Amino acid sequence: MARTYATDVLVAGAGPVGLTVAAELRRRGVSCRIVDRLPARLPFAKAVGIQPRTLELWDRMGLVRAALEAAVPIRGQYVYVNGIEQPRLDLVLPPEVPYGFAALPQYETERIIDEFLGRFGTEVERGTELVSFRQDGDGVTSRLHTPSGAEEEVRTRFLVGCDGAHSIVRKGLGLSYEGGAFPEEYMLADVRVDWDVPHGYGVRSMHRGVDGAVDDVLVCIPLPGPGRYRMSMLVPPELSTVRQAEASSDVAHGLQSSRAPGLADIQAVLDRLAPQPTTASDIRWSSVFRISHRIVDRYGDGRVFVAGDAAHIHPPTGAQGMNTGIQDAWNLAWKLALAVRDAARPGLLASYDAERRPVGEEVVGRTVRHAVQGIEADPDDPQTLMLREAQLLVGYRGSPVVDPPGEGRGPRPGDRAPDCGGLTGPIAAYPRRLYDLLRERDHLLLLYGTGPGFEELARTAEESSGGRVEVFVVLPADAPPDGQAGATPLPVYRDSRGEFARLYAADRPTAFVIRPDGYLGARLTPPAPQSLAAHLGAVFAANGGA
Repeated sequence: MARTYATDVLVAGAGPVGLTVAAELRRRGVSCRIVDRLPARLPFAKAVGIQPRTLELWDRMGLVRAALEAAVPIRGQYVYVNGIEQPRLDLVLPPEVPYGFAALPQYETERIIDEFLGRFGTEVERGTELVSFRQDGDGVTSRLHTPSGAEEEVRTRFLVGCDGAHSIVRKGLGLSYEGGAFPEEYMLADVRVDWDVPHGYGVRSMHRGVDGAVDDVLVCIPLPGPGRYRMSMLVPPELSTVRQAEASSDVAHGLQSSRAPGLADIQAVLDRLAPQPTTASDIRWSSVFRISHRIVDRYGDGRVFVAGDAAHIHPPTGAQGMNTGIQDAWNLAWKLALAVRDAARPGLLASYDAERRPVGEEVVGRTVRHAVQGIEADPDDPQTLMLREAQLLVGYRGSPVVDPPGEGRGPRPGDRAPDCGGLTGPIAAYPRRLYDLLRERDHLLLLYGTGPGFEELARTAEESSGGRVEVFVVLPADAPPDGQAGATPLPVYRDSRGEFARLYAADRPTAFVIRPDGYLGARLTPPAPQSLAAHLGAVFAANGGA
């Protein structure tokens, strides 16, 4: 049996979540291996909805262009009940949100992140399965079953389980996975139809019985390609897998290994529920799908962590699952990168569970509620509901590595850092967006206003982080023409249209610490060096681990 000690992190599972962990580690120069038991990527459009928040994260990574070119927009949904058209749902977000809703088949999402990962010289080790592991105070020893049939023992500093609802890592850690399964089963299919539903709109068609309960449903999400949709509908009795699932002790979630639905099965549902007569054709794949709702009691233990479906599963309502898992991956990866270099403050890795498990609990609860009662039963106003579904309201107030939110207007510590436009520099002839300045960077200290103390704040950031915090200045729109541009070596941008001041409610000198995942770690008014050092001291090891 071979023994290997040549990598920092082992990632088990090469779906969108595992690929994101690996890509974010490699982008930061951390060595890792990523293994997956399947010999090839599955050609299934399982998860297809891409939330605006995920696109923002992909922008931060530097791969959003590839996703935008491959995806199709989701502009809204036509709704029908018993054949009668209901008010149309239009997906409209505030103008400062840089991305809308999109649809992208999961195999395309995996291809794009996989190719991005390949830029850093790392490839998925296909046909390689994690079969067991043990950890100690210094690292994790994992046993892999390789495509040749041989076993390999790998020694790493950390292990991340992104290996799905049936996770070996979760089971090996002994994490509880409380929840249950829905009795309903669904058919999924990637097909073409010849109706004239406007481009970018989905369809949700339901039939309600005399008791008002939904007894038949058709949901269609647009995919790239003329007339293509990922359709889901209730399973007819002859395709049911309930007895098979009940005989198994494993989690009843995801694609089931039963007879795949055919075009005739899909057409029968379309004949009952389609908003207009249509014919299904060109089926790419189909399957029976079961839904469970479960979440672990903790997202990690020691040097081993879980993310994505290994940590939480729930109904696909609102396309929350994969997107939530990708955000798990982002949250964990930047913290692991610091820990690998001994630059993380003790407790930083523990903040992964403190920040992400409450998010997972909220998503599981909300999607179960929407699956049972319908999204229309949500008590939030339509705008809040839209922002929550877009995952733009996810936040970490109360996190042990985020400053207290305090009082005041605008985004507070723990909140998402919003984008804005109109930032101009002394050389470029065009304005920049804030997210342009954040792209492919980690921690940033944004100093708003003018003041002689900015250079001292920059020195404090460098000393407290070991040089791991970049700094730039944003001048108010009404600052003197020369402002601070000639008086400081720091990069300087002007808030020419006042958008930053408006969206951040900034009306005096303020220091904003923006984390690698795009959330505010601190908002300091006035921006005192001692307060900045205290905040960074909760994230970085003494002297930044330098």
